[in-house]
Amino acid sequence: MDDAILETRGLTKAFRGFVAVNNVDLTVRRGQIHALIGPNGAGKTTCFNLLTKFLQPSAGKILFNARDITRERPAQVARRGIIRSFQISAVFPHLTVLENVRIGLQRKTGLSFHFWRSDQRLQVLDEPARALLERVGLGGFADELTVNLPYGRKRALEIATTLAMEPELMLLDEPTQGMGHEDVARVTQLIKQVSAGRTVLMVEHNMNVVSSIADTITVLARGAVLAEGSYAEVARHPAVMQAYMGSTEGELQGAHA
Repeated sequence: MDDAILETRGLTKAFRGFVAVNNVDLTVRRGQIHALIGPNGAGKTTCFNLLTKFLQPSAGKILFNARDITRERPAQVARRGIIRSFQISAVFPHLTVLENVRIGLQRKTGLSFHFWRSDQRLQVLDEPARALLERVGLGGFADELTVNLPYGRKRALEIATTLAMEPELMLLDEPTQGMGHEDVARVTQLIKQVSAGRTVLMVEHNMNVVSSIADTITVLARGAVLAEGSYAEVARHPAVMQAYMGSTEGELQGAHA
Protein backbone atom coordinates (compact mmCIF):
# COMPACT_ATOMS: atom_id res chain seq x y z
CA MET A 1 0.00 0.00 0.00
CA ASP A 2 1.27 3.43 -0.91
CA ASP A 3 -0.94 5.52 1.36
CA ALA A 4 0.35 7.88 4.03
CA ILE A 5 0.40 6.71 7.62
CA LEU A 6 1.92 9.94 8.98
CA GLU A 7 1.88 13.46 7.58
CA THR A 8 3.03 16.84 8.81
CA ARG A 9 1.86 20.07 7.22
CA GLY A 10 3.82 23.22 7.86
CA LEU A 11 5.20 21.77 11.11
CA THR A 12 7.08 24.49 12.97
CA LYS A 13 8.68 24.80 16.40
CA ALA A 14 10.28 27.99 17.68
CA PHE A 15 12.09 28.46 20.99
CA ARG A 16 12.26 32.14 22.00
CA GLY A 17 12.80 33.24 18.44
CA PHE A 18 15.01 30.33 17.35
CA VAL A 19 13.20 28.20 14.76
CA ALA A 20 14.27 24.58 15.33
CA VAL A 21 11.73 23.06 12.91
CA ASN A 22 10.69 25.28 10.04
CA ASN A 23 7.55 24.61 7.98
CA VAL A 24 8.24 20.88 7.52
CA ASP A 25 5.98 18.89 5.22
CA LEU A 26 6.68 15.20 5.78
CA THR A 27 4.87 12.15 4.38
CA VAL A 28 5.68 8.68 5.71
CA ARG A 29 4.24 5.89 3.57
CA ARG A 30 2.77 2.77 5.13
CA GLY A 31 5.10 -0.23 5.11
CA GLN A 32 8.28 1.76 4.42
CA ILE A 33 11.48 2.44 6.34
CA HIS A 34 11.77 6.23 6.23
CA ALA A 35 15.00 7.85 7.42
CA LEU A 36 15.30 11.38 8.75
CA ILE A 37 18.87 12.63 8.38
CA GLY A 38 20.75 15.89 8.52
CA PRO A 39 23.78 17.62 10.02
CA ASN A 40 23.97 18.28 13.74
CA GLY A 41 21.44 20.93 14.72
CA ALA A 42 19.21 20.17 11.72
CA GLY A 43 16.12 19.68 13.90
CA LYS A 44 15.79 15.88 13.71
CA THR A 45 15.34 15.25 17.43
CA THR A 46 12.99 18.22 17.81
CA CYS A 47 10.93 16.81 14.95
CA PHE A 48 10.75 13.43 16.71
CA ASN A 49 9.70 15.16 19.95
CA LEU A 50 6.91 16.93 18.06
CA LEU A 51 5.68 13.71 16.47
CA THR A 52 5.56 11.89 19.81
CA LYS A 53 4.01 14.93 21.53
CA PHE A 54 6.80 15.62 24.01
CA LEU A 55 6.75 19.08 22.44
CA GLN A 56 3.80 21.02 21.07
CA PRO A 57 4.31 22.74 17.70
CA SER A 58 4.27 26.50 17.30
CA ALA A 59 2.40 26.02 14.03
CA GLY A 60 1.31 23.31 11.62
CA LYS A 61 -0.46 19.96 11.83
CA ILE A 62 0.38 16.31 12.46
CA LEU A 63 -1.88 13.65 10.93
CA PHE A 64 -1.76 9.94 11.77
CA ASN A 65 -3.95 7.70 9.63
CA ALA A 66 -5.60 10.91 8.37
CA ARG A 67 -6.58 11.91 11.94
CA ASP A 68 -5.35 15.20 13.40
CA ILE A 69 -3.23 14.37 16.46
CA THR A 70 -1.53 17.76 16.73
CA ARG A 71 -2.77 18.53 20.25
CA GLU A 72 -2.86 15.03 21.67
CA ARG A 73 -0.72 13.95 24.61
CA PRO A 74 2.14 11.40 24.44
CA ALA A 75 0.04 8.63 26.01
CA GLN A 76 -2.74 9.21 23.48
CA VAL A 77 -0.50 8.90 20.43
CA ALA A 78 1.19 5.84 21.95
CA ARG A 79 -2.21 4.18 22.28
CA ARG A 80 -2.82 4.95 18.62
CA GLY A 81 0.25 2.88 17.78
CA ILE A 82 3.05 5.46 17.48
CA ILE A 83 5.82 4.06 19.67
CA ARG A 84 9.26 5.62 20.05
CA SER A 85 11.97 3.21 21.13
CA PHE A 86 13.13 5.06 24.24
CA GLN A 87 9.55 5.41 25.54
CA ILE A 88 9.58 1.78 26.64
CA SER A 89 13.28 0.95 26.45
CA ALA A 90 15.04 -1.36 28.88
CA VAL A 91 15.18 1.12 31.76
CA PHE A 92 15.27 -1.55 34.47
CA PRO A 93 18.90 -2.70 34.47
CA HIS A 94 18.52 -5.03 37.45
CA LEU A 95 15.60 -6.94 36.01
CA THR A 96 16.23 -9.79 33.62
CA VAL A 97 15.96 -9.44 29.87
CA LEU A 98 12.73 -11.47 29.96
CA GLU A 99 11.24 -9.29 32.70
CA ASN A 100 11.94 -6.13 30.71
CA VAL A 101 10.05 -7.44 27.68
CA ARG A 102 7.27 -8.65 29.93
CA ILE A 103 6.79 -5.06 31.15
CA GLY A 104 6.15 -3.98 27.56
CA LEU A 105 3.61 -6.76 27.21
CA GLN A 106 1.97 -5.76 30.51
CA ARG A 107 1.36 -2.28 29.14
CA LYS A 108 -0.32 -3.68 26.05
CA THR A 109 -2.55 -6.07 27.98
CA GLY A 110 -3.68 -3.60 30.65
CA LEU A 111 -1.55 -5.11 33.43
CA SER A 112 0.74 -2.12 33.16
CA PHE A 113 3.52 -2.00 35.77
CA HIS A 114 1.70 -4.25 38.23
CA PHE A 115 4.96 -5.34 39.82
CA TRP A 116 3.11 -6.57 42.89
CA ARG A 117 1.28 -9.26 40.95
CA SER A 118 2.46 -12.77 41.69
CA ASP A 119 4.88 -14.45 39.32
CA GLN A 120 2.19 -16.99 38.60
CA ARG A 121 -0.18 -14.28 37.32
CA LEU A 122 2.51 -12.89 35.03
CA GLN A 123 3.83 -16.20 33.70
CA VAL A 124 1.14 -16.09 31.03
CA LEU A 125 3.30 -13.40 29.39
CA ASP A 126 6.49 -15.47 29.41
CA GLU A 127 5.79 -17.36 26.19
CA PRO A 128 5.13 -14.25 24.03
CA ALA A 129 8.08 -12.51 25.72
CA ARG A 130 10.40 -15.37 24.84
CA ALA A 131 9.08 -15.37 21.27
CA LEU A 132 9.98 -11.67 20.96
CA LEU A 133 13.44 -12.32 22.36
CA GLU A 134 14.00 -15.08 19.80
CA ARG A 135 12.89 -12.69 17.09
CA VAL A 136 15.60 -10.15 18.00
CA GLY A 137 18.32 -12.72 18.61
CA LEU A 138 18.19 -12.61 22.41
CA GLY A 139 16.65 -16.02 23.05
CA GLY A 140 19.74 -17.17 24.92
CA PHE A 141 19.80 -14.09 27.14
CA ALA A 142 16.30 -14.32 28.68
CA ASP A 143 17.50 -14.90 32.25
CA GLU A 144 20.45 -12.49 32.07
CA LEU A 145 20.34 -9.28 34.07
CA THR A 146 19.94 -6.42 31.63
CA VAL A 147 22.84 -4.50 33.18
CA ASN A 148 25.18 -7.28 32.03
CA LEU A 149 24.22 -7.09 28.35
CA PRO A 150 26.70 -5.63 25.85
CA TYR A 151 25.58 -2.28 24.43
CA GLY A 152 24.46 -3.64 21.07
CA ARG A 153 22.36 -6.32 22.77
CA LYS A 154 20.72 -3.67 24.94
CA ARG A 155 19.61 -1.84 21.81
CA ALA A 156 18.17 -5.10 20.48
CA LEU A 157 16.29 -5.42 23.78
CA GLU A 158 14.88 -1.91 23.30
CA ILE A 159 13.53 -3.01 19.93
CA ALA A 160 12.00 -6.11 21.54
CA THR A 161 10.23 -4.01 24.20
CA THR A 162 9.02 -1.68 21.47
CA LEU A 163 7.66 -4.61 19.47
CA ALA A 164 5.86 -5.79 22.62
CA MET A 165 3.62 -2.73 22.27
CA GLU A 166 2.62 -3.85 18.76
CA PRO A 167 3.42 -0.50 17.14
CA GLU A 168 1.85 0.50 13.87
CA LEU A 169 4.58 3.11 13.47
CA MET A 170 7.98 2.58 15.12
CA LEU A 171 10.15 5.63 15.72
CA LEU A 172 13.80 4.72 16.21
CA ASP A 173 16.09 7.50 17.44
CA GLU A 174 19.67 6.80 16.29
CA PRO A 175 19.43 3.04 16.83
CA THR A 176 23.10 2.34 15.97
CA GLN A 177 24.71 5.27 17.78
CA GLY A 178 27.85 4.34 19.69
CA MET A 179 28.07 0.81 18.28
CA GLY A 180 31.00 -1.08 16.86
CA HIS A 181 30.88 -2.39 13.32
CA GLU A 182 29.60 -5.87 14.27
CA ASP A 183 26.76 -4.50 16.38
CA VAL A 184 25.82 -1.95 13.70
CA ALA A 185 25.48 -4.75 11.14
CA ARG A 186 23.42 -6.87 13.54
CA VAL A 187 21.01 -4.08 14.52
CA THR A 188 20.67 -2.90 10.91
CA GLN A 189 19.54 -6.36 9.84
CA LEU A 190 17.25 -6.53 12.87
CA ILE A 191 15.53 -3.27 11.89
CA LYS A 192 15.05 -4.56 8.36
CA GLN A 193 13.64 -7.83 9.71
CA VAL A 194 11.16 -6.27 12.19
CA SER A 195 9.98 -3.69 9.64
CA ALA A 196 8.06 -6.40 7.79
CA GLY A 197 4.38 -5.58 8.15
CA ARG A 198 4.90 -2.23 9.87
CA THR A 199 6.29 1.24 9.25
CA VAL A 200 9.55 2.60 10.63
CA LEU A 201 10.64 6.23 10.90
CA MET A 202 14.22 6.52 12.06
CA VAL A 203 16.80 9.20 12.81
CA GLU A 204 20.21 7.79 11.93
CA HIS A 205 23.68 9.29 11.54
CA ASN A 206 25.33 6.33 9.83
CA MET A 207 24.87 6.75 6.10
CA ASN A 208 25.89 3.16 5.43
CA VAL A 209 22.92 2.05 7.53
CA VAL A 210 20.58 4.50 5.82
CA SER A 211 21.69 3.52 2.32
CA SER A 212 21.20 -0.19 3.01
CA ILE A 213 17.68 -0.20 4.50
CA ALA A 214 15.84 3.10 3.96
CA ASP A 215 13.17 3.27 1.26
CA THR A 216 12.80 7.05 1.52
CA ILE A 217 15.12 9.66 3.02
CA THR A 218 14.22 13.15 4.16
CA VAL A 219 17.17 15.49 4.67
CA LEU A 220 16.78 18.34 7.16
CA ALA A 221 19.06 21.35 7.41
CA ARG A 222 18.50 24.28 9.79
CA GLY A 223 15.08 22.91 10.61
CA ALA A 224 13.78 22.79 7.03
CA VAL A 225 13.47 20.03 4.43
CA LEU A 226 16.46 20.23 2.13
CA ALA A 227 15.78 17.19 -0.07
CA GLU A 228 13.76 13.98 -0.16
CA GLY A 229 13.85 10.79 -2.15
CA SER A 230 15.75 7.53 -2.42
CA TYR A 231 19.34 7.32 -1.23
CA ALA A 232 20.58 7.49 -4.81
CA GLU A 233 18.60 10.69 -5.32
CA VAL A 234 19.61 12.54 -2.16
CA ALA A 235 23.24 11.37 -2.16
CA ARG A 236 23.99 13.40 -5.30
CA HIS A 237 21.85 16.41 -4.43
CA PRO A 238 24.15 19.49 -4.51
CA ALA A 239 22.44 21.15 -1.53
CA VAL A 240 22.78 17.97 0.53
CA MET A 241 26.49 17.71 -0.27
CA GLN A 242 26.96 21.34 0.69
CA ALA A 243 25.15 20.85 4.01
CA TYR A 244 27.09 17.72 4.94
CA MET A 245 30.55 18.33 3.56
CA GLY A 246 30.79 21.96 2.59
CA SER A 247 31.26 20.93 -1.02
CA THR A 248 29.20 19.88 -4.00
CA GLU A 249 31.89 17.44 -5.12
CA GLY A 250 31.60 13.68 -4.59
CA GLU A 251 28.79 11.75 -2.98
CA LEU A 252 27.27 11.30 0.44
CA GLN A 253 28.39 7.67 0.77
CA GLY A 254 29.92 7.03 4.19
CA ALA A 255 29.28 10.52 5.52
CA HIS A 256 28.03 10.92 9.08
CA ALA A 257 25.72 13.73 10.18
